[in-house]
Amino acid sequence: MIHGNETHAAGAADLLGSVRRALRVLEAVAAGGDGITAKAVARRAGLTLPTTYRLLNTLVHDGYLVRLNQSRGYGLGYKLTGLHRRLCQQLEVTPGLLGVLHQVHDECAAAAYYTVFRDEEIVVAEVVDSPSAPRAEPLDVGFHEAPHATAFGKVMLSSLPASRRRDYLRQQGLVRLTERTITAPDVLEGHLERVHASGVAVEVGEFQGGLSCLAAPVLDADGKVAGAVATSVPAELFEQRQPQLEDAVRVGAARVSRLIAATVSP
Repeated sequence: MIHGNETHAAGAADLLGSVRRALRVLEAVAAGGDGITAKAVARRAGLTLPTTYRLLNTLVHDGYLVRLNQSRGYGLGYKLTGLHRRLCQQLEVTPGLLGVLHQVHDECAAAAYYTVFRDEEIVVAEVVDSPSAPRAEPLDVGFHEAPHATAFGKVMLSSLPASRRRDYLRQQGLVRLTERTITAPDVLEGHLERVHASGVAVEVGEFQGGLSCLAAPVLDADGKVAGAVATSVPAELFEQRQPQLEDAVRVGAARVSRLIAATVSP
């Protein structure tokens, strides 16, 4: 005999599994690009073909995917644009801010990043790059790890009260990503004090070997750090280009700060 609680738990587990399978299908279509076939989706998602067809049809019906008749495959649906737009609104990525990031990208010939505090996390909110100056993987929108090893993370950590910073880093952990990553709490604390005093953070090979990043703080209308503008370049180019990168990032961060202040002005 199956009791009510057991039946409820089994139903909840099945529902959770269905949601996860649907998300795997969605991610498989996104990775495969327009025209990916059901068989290719099933292979990427690790699902049976009947299950894949059922989930594809559901996602097409709800607007998250489209069926492309000419290629006889599938592509991302237009409903996702609304989700992206609302995420940008929640992360406060405005057209003006996006324009500033494009300017930083063009002036630096390097990927430009904008990060914010979202709840208790330091999150990448927007990235502007190009084929000739790509973003550093995995620094995409939503990345929220290893703030102790990234320039934008250090800028934002340096703005926190010491007790809150210690609690945050205790939860995150000081993971060693490369041989240059700072993992000693007292050493990192001294480093963050210097970042706070200078108004700019630099990291060379701490997050990824062969990568250098530089960031400057974005201030809200009350003068508190609300985010950061950053850029990344191959480490072998950094020393020569550091003055140009620092000027562009500082100017970009100041422009974003003015945009934020303007939104709350009477």
